[in-house]
Amino acid sequence: MGSVFTSIALPVALAIVMLGLGLGLTRADFERVLRHPRVTLAALACQIVVLPAACFALVLAFDLPPALAVGMMLLAAAPGGTSANLFSHLFRGDVALNISLTAVNSVLALVTLPLIVNFSLGWFGAGADHLGAQAKTALDVVVIVLLPVLLGMLIRFRRPGWADQMDRPVRRASFTILVLVMLGAIITNWALLAQEFGRLSVITVLFCLLSLTVGFVVPRRFGASHPQAVATSFEIGIHNATLAIVVAQTVLGSTELSLPAAVYGVLMLPLAIGFGTLVRSRYGLRPEPAA
Repeated sequence: MGSVFTSIALPVALAIVMLGLGLGLTRADFERVLRHPRVTLAALACQIVVLPAACFALVLAFDLPPALAVGMMLLAAAPGGTSANLFSHLFRGDVALNISLTAVNSVLALVTLPLIVNFSLGWFGAGADHLGAQAKTALDVVVIVLLPVLLGMLIRFRRPGWADQMDRPVRRASFTILVLVMLGAIITNWALLAQEFGRLSVITVLFCLLSLTVGFVVPRRFGASHPQAVATSFEIGIHNATLAIVVAQTVLGSTELSLPAAVYGVLMLPLAIGFGTLVRSRYGLRPEPAA
């Protein structure tokens, strides 16, 4: 039963999530990032360089076991999650920029995620047999990430009306899938999670708060408006925990590696709401009601 969940259910679940992302994307979303090059480059640098480096420092400071250390690095390497778009909408961020960054980050992750994961596997000595399989890891990431996104974009191009109709149902399904995937990862490794929950909860909370703060402050230094900074904070601060769990269990074949992402996925939601509320009160803004 467990192998069926790992080999079939998880990839299918992620495919639905990424298909939903693709349904909301157009070519204009990729072109839009060129209109704000300084903000875009600052956000991408935070996502690809700053946060993995910060996560690496946290992992060393907390002296996590090798599998959990690699799991944290896998989470840091994951692009922004689809929930970031919703939070940007609620707290009056530039949702169009948010969607554009999600699209670009998802494509870049095809290269950056295997690089960071393989580096982590070598450094922490967890599953060293995967080190020589970087090309396969990248190919697997392409299959489970890029192809569903491209299919969603093709559907939107061919049948935009149907894509609009499916947007809300697919978003709801994606949220349900996210919850089920996290619960599955937690239940599968309950004993290890109970043993390491203290350290994992602290480090994931710190990492989430650091990600949200960096995502807001750094782009502001590069000229981002307040709505743009809100968008980048959620894009950078809300990592794709579902992708991290699926890569851990299906590509790397380890449920232990998925635990940090599962804990992060649970704790991230109230932290993101609290962060958005704090930023809103600081700038005297009110969130829009949920659709």
